Amino acid sequence: MSSGVHAALVPGGVIGNGRYRLLAKSGADARSNAELWRARDGQLNRDVALTVLLGDLADNDSAARARRTVERAMHAASFTHPGVSRVIDVLTPGTGIRPDEGILGIVIAEWTQGTDLMDLIAEGPLPAGAATRLLEPLGAAIEGAHHAGLVLGADHPQRIRVTSDGRLRLAFPGPRPDAIARDDVKGLGAILYLLLTGRWALPGGPQGVPVAPTGPDGSVVAPNALHPYLPHDLSSVAVRSLEDTSVGGIRTSAAILQVLDQIAAEEAQTSLIPAVAASRDDDDQVVWTTQRPRQDKQQKKKLWISVGVLALATLTVIVWLSVQIVGFFSDEPSKGGGPTVVINQPGSNGQTAPPPAPAGPVQPAAIGVYDVTNQPDNPNQASRAADNNATTFWRTDNYFQQFPTLKPGIGLMASFAEPVKLASITITSPSKGTHVEIRAASALDSPIEETKVIGVADLSDGQTQIQLNEHEPTAHVLIWITQLTSTGGGKNQSEIREILYTRAQ
Repeated sequence: MSSGVHAALVPGGVIGNGRYRLLAKSGADARSNAELWRARDGQLNRDVALTVLLGDLADNDSAARARRTVERAMHAASFTHPGVSRVIDVLTPGTGIRPDEGILGIVIAEWTQGTDLMDLIAEGPLPAGAATRLLEPLGAAIEGAHHAGLVLGADHPQRIRVTSDGRLRLAFPGPRPDAIARDDVKGLGAILYLLLTGRWALPGGPQGVPVAPTGPDGSVVAPNALHPYLPHDLSSVAVRSLEDTSVGGIRTSAAILQVLDQIAAEEAQTSLIPAVAASRDDDDQVVWTTQRPRQDKQQKKKLWISVGVLALATLTVIVWLSVQIVGFFSDEPSKGGGPTVVINQPGSNGQTAPPPAPAGPVQPAAIGVYDVTNQPDNPNQASRAADNNATTFWRTDNYFQQFPTLKPGIGLMASFAEPVKLASITITSPSKGTHVEIRAASALDSPIEETKVIGVADLSDGQTQIQLNEHEPTAHVLIWITQLTSTGGGKNQSEIREILYTRAQ
């Protein structure tokens, strides 16, 4: 690329056969070798958004990719939605671009008044309600485009702007040549993740933006693991949108929109307020900001002291529990990439489980929450489901959507001191209609597809006895919930108060 090209791509430079004067650079998408500019159309005397595709015309591969991006943007010109800036025109070498400019294509779209998305989150993450209200119009635009057979390319934060009335909008259209609808869904999840955490969770993000943390298996850490006050459903939909797995991954924008609608309905108090900000551009004075609670130094000092004390106490409890359960699992092999199982010790009044009897009730040595998404529901309550006390209980999180929208299911994994053959399991629960599967597992962290169904039932309000099919003795038995009980108001939740395991003769 010649130095003349670089000289033109600066504020005040003119491109597109002298028609577009560059005003300010909004960002760059390195994946497409594209620069994003606000420019002035000298012929029509209006501001426009330019997606400028750079490269050497002699590089056939780069030229072909740029041509494909321009063609896809032109196809999307017929699609109109408030969440997408309208494509006005496209230029290619020989049709509005001089061959010596070092530009392989330009997508011209109407300019979006407001502010850059990156400026909005510069002061920190947004409250859940603000994030949902911002994201819904963009999600609706993606859903509409996909129904029309179009891909928008809404998978880079610098392509997004915040309108003056508080909506996220794809301001710089032009999908990558190989982008598919799945990439738009991932982009929507990544933008939600960015709003909630201030971190970007996809490859090829802007320089200077922190990268989302990942766990040992490479999966992105859930937003509510970073900020526990965030709603579980909103946190879950952000990470599930990013995953390509067939189990539990969210693959459509419609599923995301359902959760956004529910969260928005829950948020009675708005977090967005219009504010007039000083701006160099007379027509861009209205932006949206967020109200964030402020703490004085004394409050912050007290908070850190409390956190330190809590962390020390938690560490002490963890060490004690580790010593208690290590004997039961010292012979279990370690497996990476499996489901999360958070173990609790059951027992009545702190007593250890009785030795197994030849027949009749048998107490598990340990019980924990089994979850394939690494976001177990209330793991500290699991032991209450097998403590011989029906007044205590384990309860799932509250879900706005039934399984498998956010995850395929949730369960309780019981582990016995030795392999047992069970005749039945009796579940005490007030959650009528909860559908459960009883599954035998070969190991504590067996993938769900490697477990064997040995019984199914819909729970009644009270006790439900589930007779089990013939099976080999096993040391691990999973109660797998695949349908929750609707509790009204669009919420779904199930509760288990006691589980009785009965050994076969």
